Amino acid sequence: MGIVKLLFRNLLKGPSTDPFPFGDTFTPKALRGRIEFDASRCTGCRMCEYVCAGGAIRFQETDAGLKFHLWHNSCAFCGLCEHYCVPGAIRMTQDWHLAHPQQEKYTMVEQGVVRRLPCEGCQVAMVPTTERLIGRAYAGSNAAIESLSRLCPDCRRQRSARQLTKGELL
Repeated sequence: MGIVKLLFRNLLKGPSTDPFPFGDTFTPKALRGRIEFDASRCTGCRMCEYVCAGGAIRFQETDAGLKFHLWHNSCAFCGLCEHYCVPGAIRMTQDWHLAHPQQEKYTMVEQGVVRRLPCEGCQVAMVPTTERLIGRAYAGSNAAIESLSRLCPDCRRQRSARQLTKGELL
């Protein structure tokens, strides 16, 4: 007789689940969802590609610069890419709405192009250092640091060596 009572009580109480997809539901605070990429912050270190557990992140060299691809269908949403991205170019959002028809599986991709600029010293194309990375590395900036950020690694090394040996300041 106990089961009939329980059944009747549950029928009166109503459903205990969320009405999704026919109604609203909640999103937990620490949910790791769709990934956003900000090319203006990327330094092209490719650490995200290296640590990606699902192999969802790929970089491709193009004439325009370094092309970033992230396939949401392959992403495991582990958060390693965001954790290891020092300049903060990759950010995990709380957007978990990734359901799609099978024919749209190749459109579930995040893309961006990291533009190369000419080095001020030798004019070789390079990915410039971002302001956010300079701020994290030097806890601020000044004219000398900003001028070094517009140089390729070789020219930066040469100018830094000149400054140290000759006391030359920019």
